[in-house]
Amino acid sequence: MRARLRAAITDKLVYAVGKDTAHASMHDWYLATALAVRDRIVDRWMESTRETYRQEGKRVCYLSLEFLIGRNFRDSVSNLGLMEPLVEALNDLGVDPDLLREQEADAALGNGGLGRLAACFMESLASLSLPAIGYGIRYDYGLFRQVIVDGAQHEVPEDWLNVGNPWEFERPEATYRIGFGGTTRDETDADGRMRRVWQPAETVIAKAYDTPVVGWRGAHVNTLRLWSARASEPLMLDAFNHGDYVGAMAHRARAEAISRVLYPSDATPAGYELRLRQEYFFTAASLQDLVRRHLSRFPGLGNLADHVAIQLNDTHPAIAVAELMRILVDEKGLAWERAWEITRETLSYTNHTLLPEALETWAVPLMERLLPRHMEIIYRINWLHLEAVAALPGADDRLGRALSIIDEENGKRVRMGHLAFVGSRKVNGVSALHTDLMRETVFADLHRMFPDRITNKTNGVTFRRWLQQINPRLTRLIIETIGPRMRDHPQALRDLEGHADDPAFQRAFADQRLAAKQDLARLIRVRTGVSVDPTAMFDVQIKRIHEYKRQLLNLLEAVALYNAIKADPGAGWVPRVKIFAGKAAASYAQAKQIIRLAHDLGAVINNDPEIGDKLKLVFLPNYNVSLAEVIIPAADLSEQISTAGMEASGTGNMKLALNGALTIGTLDGANVEMRAHVGPENITIFGHDAQEVAALRDAGYCEASTLDRSTRLARALYEIETGLFSPDEPRRYSSLTEAVAWRDRYMIAADFDAYWQAQRDLDALWGRPDEWWRKAILNTARMGWFSSDRTIGEYAQDIWRVRPLVHSA
Repeated sequence: MRARLRAAITDKLVYAVGKDTAHASMHDWYLATALAVRDRIVDRWMESTRETYRQEGKRVCYLSLEFLIGRNFRDSVSNLGLMEPLVEALNDLGVDPDLLREQEADAALGNGGLGRLAACFMESLASLSLPAIGYGIRYDYGLFRQVIVDGAQHEVPEDWLNVGNPWEFERPEATYRIGFGGTTRDETDADGRMRRVWQPAETVIAKAYDTPVVGWRGAHVNTLRLWSARASEPLMLDAFNHGDYVGAMAHRARAEAISRVLYPSDATPAGYELRLRQEYFFTAASLQDLVRRHLSRFPGLGNLADHVAIQLNDTHPAIAVAELMRILVDEKGLAWERAWEITRETLSYTNHTLLPEALETWAVPLMERLLPRHMEIIYRINWLHLEAVAALPGADDRLGRALSIIDEENGKRVRMGHLAFVGSRKVNGVSALHTDLMRETVFADLHRMFPDRITNKTNGVTFRRWLQQINPRLTRLIIETIGPRMRDHPQALRDLEGHADDPAFQRAFADQRLAAKQDLARLIRVRTGVSVDPTAMFDVQIKRIHEYKRQLLNLLEAVALYNAIKADPGAGWVPRVKIFAGKAAASYAQAKQIIRLAHDLGAVINNDPEIGDKLKLVFLPNYNVSLAEVIIPAADLSEQISTAGMEASGTGNMKLALNGALTIGTLDGANVEMRAHVGPENITIFGHDAQEVAALRDAGYCEASTLDRSTRLARALYEIETGLFSPDEPRRYSSLTEAVAWRDRYMIAADFDAYWQAQRDLDALWGRPDEWWRKAILNTARMGWFSSDRTIGEYAQDIWRVRPLVHSA
């Protein structure tokens, strides 16, 4: 295999890249190697597709606006079982495998947990031999690249396609016309039947790009199909010939804007409309594609639900309910009742948030202008839905308003979560707590109407990537200790429990962590200029910057700790490095202020000679999958401190615990289930739980009285408020401090003292290394249940009703 790979790489370098070995750059070698690996994927990919058709396997169609894939090279090579011979082949050619891997850009197709979950799910679907196709958008620039200037976040394009993407296949034959605007009218067809016709005013072309997704050991390969927007006419030639060169291209710029950037700012009417255009564009193209595939095998769409399961990953593709109805009724001539039955049996919806502002709604006037036929369909769905509501025992106007898909009280808006709920066979939450809260809060009335519809599917992560690939030192130690069975069966990690009290194993576990921390310390030095001590506790909070995730709580504790150390520098403080990373949405001012505060605090703390290495605070810019892969193996403490009742699940908590970090967190999201699996003694839980948060609010929670009791917090807020950390602009952070002192929606003041005490308990635990490493080992040992293979297996059985393909050996 080594020799064949060496020959294949050289062949690709010459005949595909067009370079000879004497003059090839490292990027040329990367392209050649990727293409050689891709060739070994294609045969399995095509065979998997043929097997799906031969066995008439039901296919999962996973619709997601985000797929946060990260780098693809190591994932594909590892799953194919080619890592060892490939490294040998590259060494033979004089090519450094580590430098070669660095040539690959992160695919900037996601923002955070939603997109990374979709990527883990695609890998698990392939690893379990479940036929699937992921549908999304091929963003030219994706999510922005985060640049920090004077502590402030600035957004610049993430040009990940600048040097090409060797993993994808352009499909010029797979194009679909996507309409916007226009009018609707009644029309009589050749059989004398009346039908509704939509005549769009604008048409955009959706063009497909396919990336193979390799499952574990290469047994099955699925497809990620991403859509790129193109103008229906590349050039308005008349305008060009009349000298209007810019005007001749204007329509093209408008069309192609759809697939330019992930989550364009919606602070302007144009940006707001573009988001809706994006969501409809990829949903409509995906439904047209899956309908075409189905009709290539079957004479009609009556059995669509028997052969296709469509999963809506959050509300972004919720317009699929109306679009599938439009296809079935308007284009294929099915009766409304039959079309609705097919739609309801085919679609399912995953909810990812309980925050009212994150439950997507669209203004009716915009919908009527941009998608007039869909708005008519939504009105009819809602009318029939409200008729059923009116027939319920005890139905009244309040219930009708609460259950209506159209919100009449806030400027007349379409509730996309309601639309997805009503139009789906199953609706799932992503952790046990989240699902319970869905039933009790945001979807309480819908749950009473459809009591069997909501189900729970707790998230998971793919262990192939988030342990075996990112942490080879720990993986080798585990295999040397309990054998290789954990590579295929994550639950086999339980065998580590018998070694948790072994001093020799504890030392080995600590040694591999120290090596990872030394790697991260070097990266921190390169990217921030801050030198940190690898023997200190690495305290990590890496996630999207949002007020409910409470990075501000962590920063306030850092100020209080800084004050305590300065007051008594010789008190034997545990050295700690607080590590932050994450991006704030471009238009989210408060989140951006949190990032700037982190930098201002770091500038003071890191340069205070009285503090030295007792406390450091660093913010690593441009957080992405590749950066996470360096941070996670090095983390000692995992911060999962969201306001209870607001985090749906989290998956960073799972990745960090899997690699042996101890968790400090609230009883929120999947932390609840993690506590049950790792044991309450091996996780640090603090603060109010979801019920207590609700009770505090109902009782008229008073921030002022809380601050009166918490002198540490009051002092930290005062110092930030009066400019101790921003002397050039003393009132820079007044919006943050006032949000805690006067509104405290996210219970930062309410939980601060409990958080402070939990951190000091962890300091004490760090001083008892045998106990710390025992808990760390048990975290790794007991995380097997949180494999995304388990999650996908539950989806397959309970929601999609899909069976694995049987591959011949």
